[in-house]
Amino acid sequence: MKCPPWPEGQKLVHLDLKGAPPRVDYLHKLIELFSELGAEGLLVEYEDMFPYEGELQLLQGTAPPTYSRQEILSLQEFARSKSMEVVPLVQTFGHMEFVLKHRPLWGLRELPHCVGTLNPHREEGLKLVMEMLRQVVELHPGVNTLHIGADEVYMLGEGEESKLWLASPGRTVEQLFLSHVTKVAKAIKEAWPHLSIIMWDDMMRGMNQDTLKESGLVGLVQPMLWDYTPDLDVDSTVSLLEKYHTAGLSQLWAASSFKGSTCVHTCVPGTMRHVENHEQWLKVAAALPAGVHLRGIALTGWQRYDHLSVLCELMPVALPSLGACLQTLVQGQLSAEAQIRVCERLGVSSVEVTDLDRTPEEDSLFPGRRLAELIVDLNHLLNSDDIRFFENSMAVRGWFSPYQRQRRAVTPLITMTIHSQASAYLTTLQQKVEVVKEEMVRLYPECTAQEWIEEHVSPVMAPLQRITEDVLACVKEMVP
Repeated sequence: MKCPPWPEGQKLVHLDLKGAPPRVDYLHKLIELFSELGAEGLLVEYEDMFPYEGELQLLQGTAPPTYSRQEILSLQEFARSKSMEVVPLVQTFGHMEFVLKHRPLWGLRELPHCVGTLNPHREEGLKLVMEMLRQVVELHPGVNTLHIGADEVYMLGEGEESKLWLASPGRTVEQLFLSHVTKVAKAIKEAWPHLSIIMWDDMMRGMNQDTLKESGLVGLVQPMLWDYTPDLDVDSTVSLLEKYHTAGLSQLWAASSFKGSTCVHTCVPGTMRHVENHEQWLKVAAALPAGVHLRGIALTGWQRYDHLSVLCELMPVALPSLGACLQTLVQGQLSAEAQIRVCERLGVSSVEVTDLDRTPEEDSLFPGRRLAELIVDLNHLLNSDDIRFFENSMAVRGWFSPYQRQRRAVTPLITMTIHSQASAYLTTLQQKVEVVKEEMVRLYPECTAQEWIEEHVSPVMAPLQRITEDVLACVKEMVP
């Protein structure tokens, strides 16, 4: 069903740099493509890729190394040349894993075993957050909007200092959350009065209107309501937006997803799942009552679920999804015309990355297409039943079981056939992996390629490798 196109308001593409940060030249190509596909700004989440200085230098990543100050400035300059606004995202409460993982900062955690949540009672914690924000804002001259995160503040209220605070009559975890966020927002407004402040909304969803009205956040922050599911509940979402608006939080944003929200370890995205998410958001926008407006939507592309989780889909395999999602917003649906527009711009025959026709590299029309094709091809092989369930094949289960291996009681004729097949799979996989790695390091740091291979390929190759080694060991004791 066709909906009205996305109403007035910015369409931001989320750049999640806490995993697989693109090389700068590739980053510029991506930004140019985002602009051509219909994006009007970037929501940039640096985490440890930002070149923090002074006492915060320990926050800098080492593998890969952070972007330089000049590279951060060049990113903004290039985005401006494409008429795109850059909105930095700095976590200030939850998901501070990249900060609180460092031993000198362990004492600022809400709980020792919860690496992501900041203790809201320590003055040093607020000072740390404000110094992070100061360095980011100063390296973004002309910035107008700042996103302070504040989603998924796990285990809040469970720390000893929080329990003491909550012991006072009438105090709640909701108030504890709001108290810290309000302190941060007020400090930002005091330092940079011109800045608009966005925050994730999820910690406020269960709060009633009176709690929100009395929080002190009214007029300070703009909630960004996120839902990445293809079956987003339209009525509930509209009601939630109405609640925020009635409580005085009238500057509202939405957040959808074009990648990185299917499963924590997804390798290749399914475009239609993400298109359906955007279709639901269009229904939300169309159903809002008069007076309730959305300032824009951020199309998130998570690279990790959090700083310490594995890599999600890399950007090249998600570009057809991004194009389809942006056109869905522009057209009101992913019509045949919209699909043709995306396919023509990307030089592809389908908006599903798994259906791309192989093309010579010189004919590629979107940056990273060659890598996308290689990843899809390798992923298909890695997930083939013959390889994924090799240990459960009749030959292995029948003639090379753990019992037989342990006792070296095998049939050499059959086990050598098993060895031959496993070796052939290993050779094919290794050849494909080398080609993928060679292409990946052109766009990403070497450590990203290494991590991707160890996460997606090594677990599949390891059992095959063990079988070949065990076969040789067993046959050695059975054959003269």
